[in-house]
Amino acid sequence: MGILIAKLWSLFGNEEHKIVMVGLDNAGKTTILYQLLMNEVVHTSPTIGSNVEEVVWKNLHFIMWDLGGQESLRSAWNTYYTNTEFVILVIDSTDRERLSITREELYKMLAHEELSRAAVLIFANKQDVKGSMSAAEISRLLNLTSIKKHRWQIQGCCALTGEGLYQGLEWIGSTLKSK
Repeated sequence: MGILIAKLWSLFGNEEHKIVMVGLDNAGKTTILYQLLMNEVVHTSPTIGSNVEEVVWKNLHFIMWDLGGQESLRSAWNTYYTNTEFVILVIDSTDRERLSITREELYKMLAHEELSRAAVLIFANKQDVKGSMSAAEISRLLNLTSIKKHRWQIQGCCALTGEGLYQGLEWIGSTLKSK
């Protein structure tokens, strides 16, 4: 009986799903959060600590934690991992110099016990900028095909226009349905 009630509860969208959004500073995490929340671009400043918002999309309720990406804040990301179902890693597709740092942070996260069941959506942001790396190039440079213990998806996007963001949420939605 409890399983039936849980299934019905999730069908009606009352279940909240925790997402932590991480990435290096200036990747576009906060812009993405508010684009998803309000469907508009808001003026942002570097996140010190975190922002948290409830995003409702297609009857799914997400509690999204946008975590500051400055070097001094990254060591605190793990304090947000408890009960996380999805990690959204936002990458500045124009920042070739720091992609190796992003890779280190990604694999450090994936090794964390609290995220052992979390799926990972990677937003390759700033695809509108000339010379940006494609999602395929970022996937290759991050060696994403080596990730075997987590479901993952990479999606090119532009936080300013919203392009690609809802395809990412579609993947999250389909991942939830297949659980």
